Amino acid sequence: MAKLRLGVIGAGSWAVASHLPNLERHADVVEFVAVSRLGREPLERIRKRFGFQIASEDYHDVINAGIDICVVSSPSGFHYEHTEAALEAGAHVLVEKPVTIDPKQAWDLVETAKRLNRHVVVSFGWNYKPMVREAKSLMMAGGGIGKIEQVVITMSSQTRELLSNTGVYPDAARDSLPEPATWTDPRLSGGGYGQAQLSHALGLALWLTGLRGKDVFALMSASLAAPVELHDAIVLRYDNGAIGTLAGGSAHIGANNNKHQVEVRAIGSKGQFQIDLDRELVWRFRVPGEDVRLSFEPNAGLYDCIGPIDALDLALGHDVENCSPIELGARTVEILDAAYRSARSGVLEAVR
Repeated sequence: MAKLRLGVIGAGSWAVASHLPNLERHADVVEFVAVSRLGREPLERIRKRFGFQIASEDYHDVINAGIDICVVSSPSGFHYEHTEAALEAGAHVLVEKPVTIDPKQAWDLVETAKRLNRHVVVSFGWNYKPMVREAKSLMMAGGGIGKIEQVVITMSSQTRELLSNTGVYPDAARDSLPEPATWTDPRLSGGGYGQAQLSHALGLALWLTGLRGKDVFALMSASLAAPVELHDAIVLRYDNGAIGTLAGGSAHIGANNNKHQVEVRAIGSKGQFQIDLDRELVWRFRVPGEDVRLSFEPNAGLYDCIGPIDALDLALGHDVENCSPIELGARTVEILDAAYRSARSGVLEAVR
């Protein structure tokens, strides 16, 4: 069987630290064909390290290399252009979050993937963790907690230095540090903590609940004279009438051993649900008195992006669950877009 021909557009720090090593685990079915990024020296270093046949600063050379699967990990402002080009070239795509900055472009990618019968996997790594999959099964079993009425989403992670241009995040590849503008130039990033991290929390919460945003009010804080926000406080109304909050904060490096703090709580017409990735806890209560608590090994909720890479086996026709489809990515984008508009306008903004 011929191997899947791999192309990578935007081989930055996270691609080098996570995506490419995880793809090496599939060396029996993946051929490293073409890679692009800016900077000849790091590009050549990546070509040699992973054995790419083509290395170019022009992403079109990746698209034209005859690829079957493509990893898009360029700055967020280019995701739409790069993902659309890869899909039109016939490739299945893994795209980094946020899928796009503009929700119209995100939903356009949904339609493009459908039209071309291509799979798009969004880089929401938590959705593939065994702990989260068990939470999803519990949430869905027997009608779950009924009609969801209220949702609380919180996240804190070590991005204080990254978003204030005073350092990098702890998991950055040391031989390929991220370009500051990728995270702190709104034209490239779309914003700060919301785009960089809350997209993950939303991707988790919306996957578990199936909700879609309707209206958003947001406050954002850019401490340390940062060019983008470090902290977010967001109020949400969902399309089913449920309300909730979404809070994000840039923690200090070293706090909580650099462990992400992510929690989702939901109250429904028939019960309540909680998942806490920091404390490795999943809980569901249903009236009249059904109480289920699942506990896991320490660090079961640690983030990794192995699952989305493994899901690219969809390109081989394997029966693999896509726990982070492009439609889910679009639902996160439209909420974040409304949040940034609300932070600027000072009023409640409709999701569009």
